[in-house]
Amino acid sequence: MQFKPKKSLGQNFLIDKNILKKIVEKGNISKNDKILEIGPGTGNLTEFIVKSKPKLIIVIEKDFKLVKSLESKFKKQIKIINRDILDISECFYKDDFKVYGNLPYNISTQILAFWCLNERIKFKKLILMFQKEVADRIIAKVNTKNYSRITILANWKFDIKKIFDINPECFFPRPKIKSTLLEFTPKQNIINLKYPKNLEKITKIFFNQRRKMIKKNFIKLFKNFDNISKEINIKLTDRPQNISVEKFLMIVKKFEDKLN
Repeated sequence: MQFKPKKSLGQNFLIDKNILKKIVEKGNISKNDKILEIGPGTGNLTEFIVKSKPKLIIVIEKDFKLVKSLESKFKKQIKIINRDILDISECFYKDDFKVYGNLPYNISTQILAFWCLNERIKFKKLILMFQKEVADRIIAKVNTKNYSRITILANWKFDIKKIFDINPECFFPRPKIKSTLLEFTPKQNIINLKYPKNLEKITKIFFNQRRKMIKKNFIKLFKNFDNISKEINIKLTDRPQNISVEKFLMIVKKFEDKLN
């Protein structure tokens, strides 16, 4: 391996060809698809995407040394953007991409939250790899310890399915933990929010005190807190992990109504 992976960029390159092939197959790539790959690294997954012959392949890679290698390896078969994914504006996502990504472990939830909270960003499908413990939070059920803010943000916009876990020995260098591949399919009908950032704001308020009853924060949000809790059908003695995604969205809707 000619590159020394950078810990600061969360670089762990997937090298198991059987797993790489399976990941690409999960996207059901057609000749009309436009593919976006986040963090292609040494291009191991990109090779299999190229073989699927989609209409367009764009990869976003922050590491300039890897960009030069990708240019040499793939020539004009792919378009390369040498930027940090977090610096890419919402205007870029106008092509209804199918997205593949072995997301950098240190910013994976930040990337996903940005995609979820931006109204302009639309996708066909996302096939994304996360640290297993992060994936467990994304797909967590209400009333479980893993249920969290990212569960709510992601499940507001997407139907999410676990595909499989991936063992550390499938990567170079070997991470200390397992990874998990998730498939995200955009929901046809979602509860519309006037300002999606309010979902981020309210979940942050509640989950900053996840072990405490919601009553105190509810009183801060609503003067008529008792009536609102009855309308939504939640108990003020509940903890944040007891409140479903749908009910969090109803809280946000009530909060937005109050602002008008």
